[in-house]
Amino acid sequence: MKVLKFGGTSVGNAQRMKDVAKLINDGEKKIVVLSAMSGTTNTLVEISDYFYKKNADGANEIINQLANQYRKHVEELYDTEEYKNATKDFLREEFEYLHGFSKDMFTMFEERVILAQGEIISTNMLTNYLKEQGANVALLNALDFMRTDKNSEPDPVYIRQHLNELLEANPDADIYITQGFICRNAYGEIDNLERGGSDYTASLIGAAILAEEIQIWTDIDGMHNNDPRFVDFTEPVRQLHFEEAAELAYFGAKILHPTCVQPAKYAGIPVRLLNTMEPTAPGTTISNETERGKIKAVAAKDNITALKIKSSRMLLAHGFLSKVFDIFEQYQTSIDMVSTSEVGVSMSIDNTKHLSDIINELKKYGTVTVDYDMCIICVVGDLTWDNVGFETLATEAMKNIPVRMISYGGSNYNISFLVKKEDKKRALQALTDTLFKKN
Repeated sequence: MKVLKFGGTSVGNAQRMKDVAKLINDGEKKIVVLSAMSGTTNTLVEISDYFYKKNADGANEIINQLANQYRKHVEELYDTEEYKNATKDFLREEFEYLHGFSKDMFTMFEERVILAQGEIISTNMLTNYLKEQGANVALLNALDFMRTDKNSEPDPVYIRQHLNELLEANPDADIYITQGFICRNAYGEIDNLERGGSDYTASLIGAAILAEEIQIWTDIDGMHNNDPRFVDFTEPVRQLHFEEAAELAYFGAKILHPTCVQPAKYAGIPVRLLNTMEPTAPGTTISNETERGKIKAVAAKDNITALKIKSSRMLLAHGFLSKVFDIFEQYQTSIDMVSTSEVGVSMSIDNTKHLSDIINELKKYGTVTVDYDMCIICVVGDLTWDNVGFETLATEAMKNIPVRMISYGGSNYNISFLVKKEDKKRALQALTDTLFKKN
């Protein structure tokens, strides 16, 4: 069985839903994971914000606007009065439920419940449409099987057991529809896998049932070898190793959530990135296979801050680096890149929430300088150290770009450059021209 995930743009309006239904209604058994319709989650966040501010009138106005949008979708989506009325009744209950939050104290627990409604609505709407089309479909509530443990990590044993129970209870269905993103936590409360978590849901489901393949459907033809928003003549990458995909996702390739590939990787299940606008396009396949001797793609991560601590007195002293890294650990701030010399250590971060506190602590051990508005450019491929000349090829492409830091050797799959934000586009184009130019 395959697992197919469709993002918010893929089900963003009535016609897109019809396109998805046509694509999945082919008689083969599959599990389909849906995000909320595009824009819905952001609107639910806005509604929650009004409730936090105790502005029930503001929240209710936004709820009414959202309800009007969905009523239009219903008129466009269904042909029969039976399914129009059934879906209208369902939506009426949903929006009455949202209005009900104006009567109670509002906390993050209530917010999580509100955020879950986007996926609940989209899955019910698509299920009703498929039923109208005569499809053999079953709606599986993700809240009945998707759960995290006390560390807020997915509970694979629970997921596998309860998902298989639901599948066994609906043996005749060809299509199983369920929600991405949402789950319950270890205490039974409605929670979520964070933004972008629908990819994670699909991967967790795929691992739980040992799926033949996991498909992530978006509005672009697979993972491109550079960012088409900034670079001319990018092309889809047809094959990636899981580690390559993870590097690209972490360093800015928005098509894939960084955590998505981990369950699939460990289960050895290939992941395909496909395009709902061009369903026959081959997309990108991600697996545990490596194409030797190839540089695959370039990605960029914005909003980076670089810190350098210089201390000729302390650097060679035992425990100096441990003290420095303990400061970042204390403030729960991850480090992206790190580089050391005889008299200093530089590192980059993307979370500046505790930057002032971190700088004050670092000043106890040396002189601290900070560079703001930086960007990490990541080159990904088969970059093992015995591939002579590959790192030279990447650095040659950057010869006219001021580079603040270089990271190489921490992974067999990437070399990273830290540059100024204003040099990002020029760096990306230079790397494409050098690494992917046609002979």
